[in-house]
Amino acid sequence: MHAAIFDLDGTLVDTYDAHMKSWQDMAGSIGHELTESQFAKQFGRTNDPIIRELFEWAGRPVPTADEISHYADRKEADFRSMVQDHFPEMPGATSLMESLHHEGWRLAAGTSAPMANAQLFREKLDCGRLFETIVTGDDVTHGKPDPEVFLLAASRLGVPASACVVIEDAAAGVEAARRAGMASVGFCSKGRTSAELADADLVVSSLDGLSPIVLREAIEAASRRNARS
Repeated sequence: MHAAIFDLDGTLVDTYDAHMKSWQDMAGSIGHELTESQFAKQFGRTNDPIIRELFEWAGRPVPTADEISHYADRKEADFRSMVQDHFPEMPGATSLMESLHHEGWRLAAGTSAPMANAQLFREKLDCGRLFETIVTGDDVTHGKPDPEVFLLAASRLGVPASACVVIEDAAAGVEAARRAGMASVGFCSKGRTSAELADADLVVSSLDGLSPIVLREAIEAASRRNARS
């Protein structure tokens, strides 16, 4: 039995622009002008460390837990309103997940996003119905690159880590997959480069290039790598 664990933001959903705009608005409210390069480095992490870093860049005192919660909730609400009506599903997402489902793969999502975002994605994605479980940033103590999110997804599916492949657009997610003992596919979506994702077992520029056979080969390659280490 094999399992595929998908990141959501930047992997199944093209959310780069909406996240950048909502983070820039949030950063501006505390006095920091967030550049795209700064945003790209943060994209894919959980909100807590991002907000702490934004406060540091703005020259403000370390935020309290209540402040972090307030700014995170506001930012995510702004983001959801941006993608609600014009939902940017990534090309090839549904056909890939349907082919995996047809071949009997177990399917999950592992995301740094909060539960409300993940629920919106599940409702809006044509393939959202195929997820057996979604692990969000609200479910874990440690965000990527810690492997907790992917290990929890595998545990919920009842599939060993060695039989899982993670499809990710961020270096932190690729590292989390490797630390979990899983295969990884790095997807060069907007704002990402193949150099950033070079540690993945496979790097692609489109989901259309993936299939059950290709992902099974990635798992086998990762197994050989792990056996040598």
